[in-house]
Amino acid sequence: MLTKRIIPCLDIKDGRTVKGTNFVDLRDAGDPVELGRLYAEQGADELVFLDITATVEKRKTLSELVNRISHQINIPFTVGGGISSVEDVSLLLQNGADKISVNTAAFKRPALIAELAKQFGSQCVVLAIDTRLEEDGEWYVYLNGGRTKTDRRCIDWAEEAVALGAGEILLTSMNHDGTKQGFALDITGTLANRLPVPVIASGGGGTVEHFVDVFQKAQADAALAASIFHFKEVAIPDLKNSLAASGIPVRIG
Repeated sequence: MLTKRIIPCLDIKDGRTVKGTNFVDLRDAGDPVELGRLYAEQGADELVFLDITATVEKRKTLSELVNRISHQINIPFTVGGGISSVEDVSLLLQNGADKISVNTAAFKRPALIAELAKQFGSQCVVLAIDTRLEEDGEWYVYLNGGRTKTDRRCIDWAEEAVALGAGEILLTSMNHDGTKQGFALDITGTLANRLPVPVIASGGGGTVEHFVDVFQKAQADAALAASIFHFKEVAIPDLKNSLAASGIPVRIG
């Protein structure tokens, strides 16, 4: 059985790690280089770096900062934000990224996913989906860091993206983001059961029990969190020991 992964996330704005609630009310959470090194030392399975304002500000991801972080860690490193071409990905891989995350640019031009998968392999391409549950009971895709609603259902876009070559889905529930009230088990479970690629659950992790639930009830392959790690509410070694005690396979040590 494949081990479940614990992934801290560094949301980057102006070169600093930030964290908000429901994608707004951002507050400083520390130096990303220091945090990245700490999480690698604590046993995180991977690290995700998201330049959350790159697309809105119409600029590229901070490759120099990516380079500095990559030199401090020895775990797989996924980088996203402002990526819209093969050249963008080449630069980030040269600076130490192992995988890249695409979101808005891929939605606007789905062929980008196929181009990246052909050039770098599907295992390199992570599709990030920011989704919100609306009053009609459907989960819809949002773009531009959660600022722009689309009329596309989350599951439909995920299935199309995987068919085009996305090797993994990073699913963030905007309803749950930063609330620490638990992950979105329903939509996470739907994607995990219908897609042939790993699904990373994101948004809402606040306690050890939330992680147990998303692995056992929603069958997520990985769980991503930010503030509980940044603000030392839950330590990665303690979380993994508790998951193991609950019968969930995790990498320890």
